[in-house]
Amino acid sequence: MSAPVRVLVVEDDPVAADAHALYVGRVPGFTAVAAVHTLAEATRVLERTRVDLLLLDLTLPDGNGLRFARGLRAAGHPADVIAVTSARDLAVVRESVSLGVVQYVLKPFAFPTLRERLLRYAEFRAAAGEAVGQDDVDRALAALRAPASAQLPKGLSAPTLDRVAALLRAAPGGLTAAGAAVAAGISRITARRYLEHLVDTGRADRSPRYGQVGRPELHYRWLAAEAGSVSKA
Repeated sequence: MSAPVRVLVVEDDPVAADAHALYVGRVPGFTAVAAVHTLAEATRVLERTRVDLLLLDLTLPDGNGLRFARGLRAAGHPADVIAVTSARDLAVVRESVSLGVVQYVLKPFAFPTLRERLLRYAEFRAAAGEAVGQDDVDRALAALRAPASAQLPKGLSAPTLDRVAALLRAAPGGLTAAGAAVAAGISRITARRYLEHLVDTGRADRSPRYGQVGRPELHYRWLAAEAGSVSKA
């Protein structure tokens, strides 16, 4: 049995860092060696222990994650990097690719998203031997590519889903279907379908709340803490 991939989590938000480390430990073949909150701490860990992969936030209190990755490459450090960030600037994505960042995961995300990226990385890492032809090279590189987004259930649209998700993320106390319907300008039944889809895909949860008349109403909450969501990169 091969040794587990040793992962260093570098994330300035303590709740998010703990969540990411917990996620890593739930994926077969991976172990989190530490969760640190600054680049200085990351450097100290890298100096004293073997690390195969960094889950690296791009904006840390003491520096820029991509500059840190560039320094690792210049020093010949073999650890791979998965950027875990809310930065959506495609110029940053291109720079990440140029530095050899193997995956780019946007916050907020749920466990299935990170699990899928880690398993794909493991498949890429396991490729060995000599390529017989171009097809072998293409297959090795394809392991890193995320699959096309799953098709939404019939009647749901991506723009409306994004709008409902954004409303739920912005509501610290969560939302009911009625509240989401008013805020999104859609019917209550439609809002519930989108909220249920977010629950089914692991991005939200629901629980009954009892109103004044004693009848329960489902209350939906974005899994921000579970997903390691923060307001910045």
